[in-house]
Amino acid sequence: MMRPRALRTFHLLDRAWFLQVLLLLTIMSPVEARVPVVAAAADLQFALPEVASAFERTTGKSVRLAFGSSGNFARQIEQGAPFDLFLSADEALVQRLAQAGLTVDDGQIYAHGRLALFVSANSTVAADAELRGLAASLEAGKLHRFALPNPAHAPYGQRAEMLLRKKGLWEALTPHLVLGENAAQAAQFALSGSVDAGISAWSLARAPGLDTKARIVLLPAEDRAPLIQRMVLLKTASRAARRFHAYLLGPEAQAVLQRFGFERPAPL
Repeated sequence: MMRPRALRTFHLLDRAWFLQVLLLLTIMSPVEARVPVVAAAADLQFALPEVASAFERTTGKSVRLAFGSSGNFARQIEQGAPFDLFLSADEALVQRLAQAGLTVDDGQIYAHGRLALFVSANSTVAADAELRGLAASLEAGKLHRFALPNPAHAPYGQRAEMLLRKKGLWEALTPHLVLGENAAQAAQFALSGSVDAGISAWSLARAPGLDTKARIVLLPAEDRAPLIQRMVLLKTASRAARRFHAYLLGPEAQAVLQRFGFERPAPL
């Protein structure tokens, strides 16, 4: 099997990111140091800042948001990264941290995620929910580059691989893969036109203005394992982090998440 090609990426190495966060907390004033740091899955890149702004207006408390792949964040937390709250795109990662004794409890489901097909505006690939256009372009030799979040650590990439295997397209696509560090980067590849198409998070397609940059189609949920998104407080979580955690389960925050394409979890 050929190894996927990769475009230039902009992510920091785990160790560099860890040191950056430590330095940030070291140079903060005592008041600033109490502002909680939230590690959030990249599919929340557009929705969560809006939620955080509403939280600050309501409570007068602010949070610091860091976005990246859930798998990388889980590994950083295991290595001692000083986060207060972790919003994962895959509940299995939260469960792993809970089993390691790094969290206050098993966490709470805050949303269910969905996959979307992103077809660049200048691409000849037909956009459809059954991926027939993608299959036709592959067969005709007209597809050159296809973006995915890296399945090695990004839950959306793992579910995309599962879907493509079920459709019988994975092996043919492998030589054309361009792997993003996370869901947001994979979507950006398609939106920029640097790839023909890609699969990433539906929530990233819901931001205003993106419909002019790509053709985007919601993909069926039944073709892969569900993306159950769980959040959890870390053992060192501040009081403000606990308030933000509770706020995320409330009606105002849930309304924002649903507007960005997340599905609301079933009531507890």
